[in-house]
Amino acid sequence: MKYLLLLFLSITFFVQNAPAQNTNSQKRYIRVPAGYLMVLRQGDDIFEQLETLAMKEKIKSANFTGMGFVNARFGFFNKETKEYDPREFSEVEMASMNGSVAWQKEKVSLHVHGVVTDKSFQAFGGHMLAATVSTGSVEIMITLHDKKLERVMEQPLGANVLNLGNK
Repeated sequence: MKYLLLLFLSITFFVQNAPAQNTNSQKRYIRVPAGYLMVLRQGDDIFEQLETLAMKEKIKSANFTGMGFVNARFGFFNKETKEYDPREFSEVEMASMNGSVAWQKEKVSLHVHGVVTDKSFQAFGGHMLAATVSTGSVEIMITLHDKKLERVMEQPLGANVLNLGNK
């Protein structure tokens, strides 16, 4: 009996003091026929992960869709100030996220919109300024395009617009 107790205490000690699983080493995306499938986990910065993927895989341009659990900052474009009026939403479910990947001045340029819902099923949506994965995960499908697309600042609008090139 004494040996069983010692064995139990030893196992308990090692389990409680084992290092936590390192989520940084988890694979975040795989190549699929249409492009890439990305799965992000708690704490991941969604925009940062999309930008890293675009740079690492040399994506010319793409569109993406996603869903999952997030903390998100949305912005409503104020046409007078040419800035976004922000609003934060924590621990919400992202029912839909849609966006595009392009380039601007040799940097990745994301344009992202989405809809989130709270626990009362009230929905909020619009232009997404930032998002991190809250509880659970976020799944994103990135569909590739064969042409490099650029965003350019258009005046008097005061916003970056996807440029499809000249005729």
